[in-house]
Parts: sequence; structure tokens; C-alpha cells
Amino acid sequence: MQILVDVPAHMPDAAQCSPQQFMQDAKLAMAVKLFEMKRLSSAMAASLIGMSRVQFLSELHRFNVPMINLDQHELAQDLLFTLE
Repeated sequence: MQILVDVPAHMPDAAQCSPQQFMQDAKLAMAVKLFEMKRLSSAMAASLIGMSRVQFLSELHRFNVPMINLDQHELAQDLLFTLE
């Protein structure tokens, strides 16, 4: 599947980057948002943009997205599993 987005020609210049860097940043932003929304796992998001999972996780801080985002119930379950 391919997603096409119309981007004004001046946009990469306005973002102070090359067209290739702008495209890569846009793809990364999409993958990060889908990960944050819990629509994709970190491995799936990394695969979407051609990065390793470790590389993808290391980029999350740029978007203020935590690597691990557990609610209280999930955290309690993880802690109980770890203690057993």
C-alpha cells in the first residue's frame, strides 16, 4: 500500500531540511503517532519506516512519547508476574 501526501514545494525549506529528510521525518512522525495510539507495536512501527526496533525506540524522545506506556492495571499485572 502507498500513501500519497501533497506537500507544498517550499515546505522542506521552511522546515530547514532537504526533501528527503522531510519525507523521512514525516514517515517517522506517522509511525510514532501510530505507536503512541497503540495501533502498532514498536517492531511494526520500526518496520514501517525501515528502522531497527532499537533505533525507533531511541527516536521516541524527540516526540515526547514514552517507550513504555502502561496504565495502572497493566503495571500491576507486570509487577505481579515479575514477583512470581
